[in-house]
Amino acid sequence: MMATPTGFAELGTATHFSFLEGASSPAAMVETALALGHCGIGIADKNTVAGVVRAHVAVRELAEAAKEAGTELPPFKLAVGARLVFADGTPDVIAYPAHRHGWGRLTRLLTTGNRRAEKGDCILHLSDLIEHSSGLLLIALPPDGGQQTMPPTGAQQGRLAELARACPDRLWQGTMLHHGGSDRRRLAALSAVADAANVPLLALNAPLYATPAQRPLHDVIRCIGMGATLESAGTRLAANAERHLKSAADMARLFRDFPQALQAPARLLARVDFSLDQLRYEYPNEPVPPGYSPQGWLETLTLQKARERWPEGIPPKLMALLADEFRIIAKAGYAPYFLTVHDIVAFAQGRGILCQGRGSAANSAVCFVLGITAVDPSKHNLLFSRFISEERKEPPDIDVDFEHERREEVMQWIYERYGRERAGIAATVIHYRPRSAVREVGKVLGMSEDLTTRLSSTVWGSYASTMERQRFAESGLDPDSPEIARLGGLVTQIMGMPRHLSQHVGGFVLTQTRLDELVPIHNAAMADRTFIEWDKDDIDALGLMKVDVLALGMLSCIRRAFEFIETQLGHGYTLDNVPGEAPDVYRMLQRGDSIGVFQVESRAQMNMLPRLKPAEFYDLVIQVAIVRPGPIQGDMVHPYLRRRQGREAVSFPSPKPPHDPDELKNVLGKTLGVPLFQEQAMKLAITAANFTPAEANRLRRAMATFRSNGGMEYFESKLVDGMVARGYEADFALRCFNQIKGFGSYGFPESHAIAFARLVWVSAYLKCRYPAVFAAALLNAQPMGFYAPAQIVRDAAEHGVAVRPVDVNHSAWDCTLEPISPVTPAKAGAHRMNVPTGNGVGAMGPGFRRGDERFALRLGLRQITGFRADWAERIAAARPIRNLEDLARAGLPARALKLLADADACALLNLNRRDAGWQALRTPTDSLPLFAAAAASDLGEEEGHDLPLMAPGEEVAADYQVLRLSLRAHPLALLRRYFPGVLTAAQFSVAKNGRRASVAGVVLVRQRPGGGNAIFITLEDETGVVNVVVWARLFETYRRPIMASRLMQVEGEVQRSPEGVMHLMATRITDMSAVLDRLSDAHDATTPLARASEDLVHGPPGRKPPPSRARHPRDVRVIPKSRDFH
Repeated sequence: MMATPTGFAELGTATHFSFLEGASSPAAMVETALALGHCGIGIADKNTVAGVVRAHVAVRELAEAAKEAGTELPPFKLAVGARLVFADGTPDVIAYPAHRHGWGRLTRLLTTGNRRAEKGDCILHLSDLIEHSSGLLLIALPPDGGQQTMPPTGAQQGRLAELARACPDRLWQGTMLHHGGSDRRRLAALSAVADAANVPLLALNAPLYATPAQRPLHDVIRCIGMGATLESAGTRLAANAERHLKSAADMARLFRDFPQALQAPARLLARVDFSLDQLRYEYPNEPVPPGYSPQGWLETLTLQKARERWPEGIPPKLMALLADEFRIIAKAGYAPYFLTVHDIVAFAQGRGILCQGRGSAANSAVCFVLGITAVDPSKHNLLFSRFISEERKEPPDIDVDFEHERREEVMQWIYERYGRERAGIAATVIHYRPRSAVREVGKVLGMSEDLTTRLSSTVWGSYASTMERQRFAESGLDPDSPEIARLGGLVTQIMGMPRHLSQHVGGFVLTQTRLDELVPIHNAAMADRTFIEWDKDDIDALGLMKVDVLALGMLSCIRRAFEFIETQLGHGYTLDNVPGEAPDVYRMLQRGDSIGVFQVESRAQMNMLPRLKPAEFYDLVIQVAIVRPGPIQGDMVHPYLRRRQGREAVSFPSPKPPHDPDELKNVLGKTLGVPLFQEQAMKLAITAANFTPAEANRLRRAMATFRSNGGMEYFESKLVDGMVARGYEADFALRCFNQIKGFGSYGFPESHAIAFARLVWVSAYLKCRYPAVFAAALLNAQPMGFYAPAQIVRDAAEHGVAVRPVDVNHSAWDCTLEPISPVTPAKAGAHRMNVPTGNGVGAMGPGFRRGDERFALRLGLRQITGFRADWAERIAAARPIRNLEDLARAGLPARALKLLADADACALLNLNRRDAGWQALRTPTDSLPLFAAAAASDLGEEEGHDLPLMAPGEEVAADYQVLRLSLRAHPLALLRRYFPGVLTAAQFSVAKNGRRASVAGVVLVRQRPGGGNAIFITLEDETGVVNVVVWARLFETYRRPIMASRLMQVEGEVQRSPEGVMHLMATRITDMSAVLDRLSDAHDATTPLARASEDLVHGPPGRKPPPSRARHPRDVRVIPKSRDFH
């Protein structure tokens, strides 16, 4: 047995991973315990071990920091366990594993409770604990969970005795004193019960926060959990601030009459012989056939596939890479990991599911040959050490993208192959962000929902980490008033605290032995999904390995497009056989015509395309990588463009002899002397500053992950001094460091950019050659990308695609292609959107012909908001549809009929929206005959009613409300008279550089890349789009209209680049959303309309317009919300 630690250890500590109960982080609890001189601490959160890795890492980092400072951490022991809360009336029990076997029993126990409950709950009974109690040290808590407001009942005493018999010499009776009015009397009663069961007392304080200063925050958290306000919570909150970590002296004073209880925590801690460092990960062996070792089978399989691919002989350079990788993989023992990923990819490929690996795994020749990735590292001189190196002791990370619509097939196969007890998705910890913090804290403080909504609406994005003082002022509140200051202070404290666990987007942890003996498993909210309690950081800290099974919408879009082309046009495409040389596709991209194209459809990317003018595949690799916060903030973009455009000489400074004068050219030659990729930064450090590979890897780790900063300062002197010592100028060395430091915001590995560029090319090829196919595939793969259906349809029309409306007799669930006959009959519902084609098919050059020009795009029933796929199947089975009664006979409910009427899907039944709506109301859906043979209508004859036609503006508004797009007219065409002197997008496109201008449009996209100093806004009117740039300083002035507008007017200065890229540099922004309410009386607008004939929009001549009507602001959403990115 281990020596008994000297001093006091708190063994009842709950952290904020006791969700909505604890108020301090595991690290804060560890640091406070050390500061108080404790000999150890026990972390025991409510039915979870979600926070124990954070405590483990905190102890490790404190020890490392002390060592670096030349000191040692005082003797300090961490016990990790859980507080078990039961559903059968058993008082809470804290469980600590005595050894590795005990840890497995605890995690199995928690898994048992989790799997029999819905997500977020755990249902345990005393019998479960007794069954899994082997190797557990248990502390029974007082009956009321630590409040000790009542003595134990006879039933509770019986459970204590039962547990004592099941766990002899492994049970203590915990007790705490929180300065209640009758502490001593209750403690005496509890001592008598413990003596009767022959169970020793153990002194606790069961802290819920580190110091008394967190007590107000704890009250707020408890109220959030109870759904109460501070005013209404009353006595449900603690009467004092005693639930904090206390010093040994304080605990000695409290338990002066029971010294043996004060000594018990150290005795229990001495029996704990378990640390999370003892957890060992074992790879699954399913992919390894009998008679092979994992390494032997990996080499055999890889070489076998290489010989199949290169029957004339494996290229020598690739063979050398494979040999080197085999050696490194064998040394690290990673062969089973590669085989497991290959196993998953092979399943998907066998099912026809598109997939490809990305990230640093694309640096691997083994991954390339096995078909996990599509990037040949021997052709691109990629750095394998970016993926795996001999020096670093961290597992590789292979990310594989699958079609987002079919990824679930892959995930369920993984569960089936490995079993639920051996496979689980990693967790994601959902934290409080400004919006959620303001809403929930404001509610606890008794503030109105209107007030908290107004406050939270000024926060940009979902990942903001602070709630700035000016947000309160912008909402018309005084930040210094006591109530608002209190709200601000509490919001600041709660920010970043965990709210609950969710599942990772696709990171699987797979094991050979039972996963539920490594970490507890939960049911996910999604059907047939299970996930573990630890997130990516926890997994990395413990050296576990995960496989990322990720979803990518573009792969679904591409697969749908390939299917359209094969079934309708007879051509068979795969990701590998799309032609790689197509000048028309590059010309399209050079114009910035890239709506819907993977990775280059953002406004920033579309503005970069005419500047960079990609003309070959590697240009697309650079295009993908260069418009990122890292290169932008590292000042890499403009130097690269100047050199590419010939406005600046490409130079490669040389070191002094005897070093190779061309060493930098070998590293930076492909990017004209500017480091754009993480691998280049690593190679630069190794080549020009004498970094070792291990040091370069630490530099790589300091170069950022998404939404993180810092960590680069440590390397400045080493990099700059190393380059100067090698003979480089100090200014040049410092410039290199500052460029590399930019990756601290977000930079791509070259391999990742190459993998993504492959999909850029495929999607661009489809958009250029098959725009109808591409638009249908994009619409069917929604939601994805930057643009909503309205913009996708408009873009298709600009590329010469005829678009046909939703119709009960012609539309499937998905959007489809319909042949265009030489003279399209009216009954087919043909409709060509009348939009400008200057950037579409008209700009493709003489002789260009679409590959799908014989087809029109028919909108599918999926475009109707709220419609269901099974309703679409019933409609298809009942065709031809002659009236709404046929739809009712097909089994459609009244809601479906109403949605079809609202979507104007009955137009070819000679029913306009209002007539169809009236018929839908009259049509019974539960009493019609089963068969449609009866000639007579069940509704009978009704005297005709001349329902007034909807005003054109109302038709457009209804289109947007139900379909999210309109084939009739753009709202601005009908509202143009309310914007005198405002330029259309077409007029703006020919405006002179530097002139003042005012534009207006529907807000499509707001984007603030990487928290930079500019916000990009895209406005759309009836003639096109205008790109607006708002500098950060102006954003603070106009934050509310920028964030809230659906219809926006912007004044500013026209900026035209030499390449013809245009922006409006904003100086004034106005929210004009209220004008949208005028659509109902905008029928007399005389502006030429973009999407329909004058008769369709303005209605029959002579008809009186309906009177305008007032509407409640919450009545309808005229224009769908923009898509915002940050």
